[in-house]
Amino acid sequence: MTPPDLSTLSQRLLDAAKSAGADTADAIAVQGTSLSVDVRNGALEQAERSESIDIGLRVFVGQKQANVSASDVSDRTIEEMAMRAVAMAGEAPEDPFAGLAHADQLATEWDIEALELNDTSPEPAAEELQSDALAAETAARAVKGINQVEQSSAGYGVRNIWLAASNGFSGGYRRTDRALSCVAISGSGAEMERDYSGDSRIFQCDLRSPEDIGTEAGTRTVERAGARKPPTGSYPVLFDERISSSLVGHLLAAANGSNIARGSSWLREKLGQTVLPEGLNLVEDPHRPRTSGTRPFDAEGLPTRRRVIVENGMLVGWTLDLSTARKLDMAPTGNAARGTSAPPSPSNWNVALDAGAASRKDLIRDMGTGLLVTSMIGSTINPNTGDYSRGAAGLWIENGEIAYPVNECTIAGNLIDMLRQITPANDARPHLSRVVPSLLVPSMTLAGS
Repeated sequence: MTPPDLSTLSQRLLDAAKSAGADTADAIAVQGTSLSVDVRNGALEQAERSESIDIGLRVFVGQKQANVSASDVSDRTIEEMAMRAVAMAGEAPEDPFAGLAHADQLATEWDIEALELNDTSPEPAAEELQSDALAAETAARAVKGINQVEQSSAGYGVRNIWLAASNGFSGGYRRTDRALSCVAISGSGAEMERDYSGDSRIFQCDLRSPEDIGTEAGTRTVERAGARKPPTGSYPVLFDERISSSLVGHLLAAANGSNIARGSSWLREKLGQTVLPEGLNLVEDPHRPRTSGTRPFDAEGLPTRRRVIVENGMLVGWTLDLSTARKLDMAPTGNAARGTSAPPSPSNWNVALDAGAASRKDLIRDMGTGLLVTSMIGSTINPNTGDYSRGAAGLWIENGEIAYPVNECTIAGNLIDMLRQITPANDARPHLSRVVPSLLVPSMTLAGS
């Protein structure tokens, strides 16, 4: 069966909404294919391939809205979706901030090819993915001290996305991804430790080699052998590059328009104030090629653009979709995201924090005695105050050198104070959607032994 044209399918949804009595509407159609392979102990453990198509319809009746979704694209289903959505909207409460974009707000042109979101290489065979996963597992097992590999996985995916609305917007794009990961284990019983490595790229040719990923997973795991609790007290904490983006993630969540409009954000009174050290900038760029957070337009048809979130340490803007922008009496920032089953909400695209002058090794040397965090579990973040507490594991630093691995400890502080004092390293990976280097916080409370 020939798959439906997503542009035509989206228009069918809009036509059905109009016939059912909607004043305005928007529709989204997503067609995807995914293939994944897991191996263990040198043998295939699981292989899956799926194909799907999902559609979503949002209708407006006056200032009331409703959203419905389905995975069946028959005329009967589309007609029933539209009728159900209009009926639901009739029972919904009035929302003075709901509605589509005005025509002069819409994106009218974009260069999909320049964004490089689609690898035109053929879909890989399951055997090819299995070979990559086995090679990563073999490399991990070759690291001295590794006694098993929990799982080695390879995957491929492609998604075609189309968005259309009764305000005249219609546009779509295609996105591919390749991924490879490996989880290694050392020791046994109470002495067991595990760690991982992985990579995910839009283009297969950019993906790290299976041998590199497997070796790194094994090396990281062995480094954690013999871990013990660190001392309790106040110490410097260095967030390793692979988890440092979580700190920036907390800042981005607090600057999200939904949280600001609800008044449930520790940044709600901080617009125009210092939130990072002077000289640091946090910039969003949704047009960075070959990056997972790249978008030619947002989920409401608005153009995406490069914007500064923090400039010279000062918070200069919120992340807004149409609804939250109207609530806050501000201009939308082109940051609406949505799936098929829910209306849009604000979300960030690619962000990058300025790098520092020092290397990660330099920061370890300069911190004296403290904790290098390489993994975290759990999270207790107070959204109103920024109070922060998380379980952590990593490496204990003494006299500027790695002394021994640690686990089963808790790090605590307040995000407002932590972020104002960070010192960035220069080790960020530029291909990630969140380009954030290792970050040193000069003092946090550690609860260990």
